[in-house]
Amino acid sequence: MGIRHLNADTSIEEVMEIIDQDAGVIIDNVLNQSQLNKIREELDPFLVNTKKGQDDFTGYNTRRVGALMARSPECRVLALDPLINDVSKKFLEPHSDGYQLHFTSAIDIAPGESEQILHRDRGVWGGYIPRKIETQLSTVWAITDFTKENGATQVLPGSHKWDRNREPLEEEICFAEMKKGSVFIYTGSVIHGGGANNSDKNRLGVFLHYAPSWLRQEENQYLSCPPHIAKDLTPELRALMGYSKGGYVLGFYSDPEDKNGELESVSPEKMFGDSKDKYGFINSADKLVSNSSERK
Repeated sequence: MGIRHLNADTSIEEVMEIIDQDAGVIIDNVLNQSQLNKIREELDPFLVNTKKGQDDFTGYNTRRVGALMARSPECRVLALDPLINDVSKKFLEPHSDGYQLHFTSAIDIAPGESEQILHRDRGVWGGYIPRKIETQLSTVWAITDFTKENGATQVLPGSHKWDRNREPLEEEICFAEMKKGSVFIYTGSVIHGGGANNSDKNRLGVFLHYAPSWLRQEENQYLSCPPHIAKDLTPELRALMGYSKGGYVLGFYSDPEDKNGELESVSPEKMFGDSKDKYGFINSADKLVSNSSERK
């Protein structure tokens, strides 16, 4: 079957069509060499010192670095990529009032690494969410070339529609092979896993995942990028990370040191002097009740 590739100027409609059919698609040549160099410069100081994984899932020859919104200005640009955010909105909002940045990680697979256990990312929440609700829209940005030999992601296209107990066959496994600067988009319901690195070079990817605004984030963005760092980010990025409300009373905060009542049960955006609050008002109590019972 294979993983389909699209050009960087492709339409969102074409991306969504393939996502619906295969649950994965590659957009070729999105980043230029200057952007790739900046990402390497920003991440290398952390990657060189981080410990390798300690089990079959995280990999014994794989290094993982998170907190990318705090550590890498260039990764912030990736997180706000217009096409990726348009796809996230269209894919996730049928079951949510909004979406959020869920997970950030740079994953460096070194030579000698074995293939990762095949899995679905939605498993991070256990089996509690009905499969008809999509929980994630994920991206892997290729900072180096991704090849079958150096550990390109294993993918089972179409497995998001399989019976939950169906086991993949070896010949059904495809590989997300792509040139550096490309991005692999996939869903939380497709079976996948890191590939084995049988080459003599490392394979580096930046992983940025998005989820409905009502789900607990896999990476705690408020500790990985605390307020004293987040204050210097753009309001758009802070809101995407969760420094905002996800509904009328979902995600408010109260400043424990505020004795004037100005920061009581307000949107986190006000922490940074931003008065914007998408969910600050409701039209009527009846509307709030009806919305809480509505099924999209």
